[in-house]
Amino acid sequence: MPRSEKKIVCFGGGNAVPKLIEELKKYPIQITGVTSMVDNGGSTGQLREDFNVLPPGDIRRHILALSDAPKWKKELFKFRFGREEFAGGHKGHNFANVFIAGLEYILKDYRKVLKIVHEFMEVKKHKALPATIDKVQLVAELENGEIVEGEDEIDVPKKHDPKLRIKKLYLKPQARIFPPTKKAILEADLLTFGPGDLYSSVIPCFLPEGMSQAIKRSKAKKVYICNAMTKLGETNNFSVLDFANEIEKYLNCQLDFVIYNIEIPDQQRIQEYKKTEPLLLDLVKINPGLDKKKFIGKNLLVKSGPIVHDFKKVAKILMRLI
Repeated sequence: MPRSEKKIVCFGGGNAVPKLIEELKKYPIQITGVTSMVDNGGSTGQLREDFNVLPPGDIRRHILALSDAPKWKKELFKFRFGREEFAGGHKGHNFANVFIAGLEYILKDYRKVLKIVHEFMEVKKHKALPATIDKVQLVAELENGEIVEGEDEIDVPKKHDPKLRIKKLYLKPQARIFPPTKKAILEADLLTFGPGDLYSSVIPCFLPEGMSQAIKRSKAKKVYICNAMTKLGETNNFSVLDFANEIEKYLNCQLDFVIYNIEIPDQQRIQEYKKTEPLLLDLVKINPGLDKKKFIGKNLLVKSGPIVHDFKKVAKILMRLI
């Protein structure tokens, strides 16, 4: 690998960060994707419960995004089988989830698991790493003092009032940062956070012991990519500044840049998208008088359809910052 290649570490799970990684991969850089390891819904949750393994769902998305494998391996990695029905409309297990969970169950060594999966999916100069390899659950304390346990309940409220704000987020039991992840953070030129669900995808990455300290110590530029829309149960009525303040609170340090969307799609497009994503509420409010040296407002959306980031645009901004 050329020594001049810059190193980016991208934090966050779900579907958005892997799409960002896919765009960044087109540039001559080295990427590390970091996921929180708190997922406990769907196929992942079932495997956790049955075999006491780490959640494979988010890390497999990162591995797939970083993979240089032929099409058949990528299709196999995404292949679903079985008749079990999980919340959220998923049916059956994902092959990659079973493959990763099976390796961990047999080998009892997560470093070996990562090595085998990276080799199988032909991830060459990049890496997908967990924030921690301790087995944990995500816990939220709401503004009324109520405790909500489990990433799936925080992500999609079924048993608690979603209008209540999240006051505090923590792991149970406490966990430690995965040492290779700490190393990647300290060697990075750029750290990106999000986009993705604030309390169930992005902030959980910061919660293992030693994580916020490593991020604070890192000489890398720290960039938050703000969500385009607010979400019921997590970010009701949030502004760009609300998102950035919460990220800085859990990082315990200042962000260098916040990238946010300024494009306002027409109401019909917003309503159509909300039909497919009923938990999404509205566009994130833009605060007046944001510091333009830190807050970078651009049209970040795809031209039509869903109200989601065009990651080609986001990747270009990040490459300018690096």
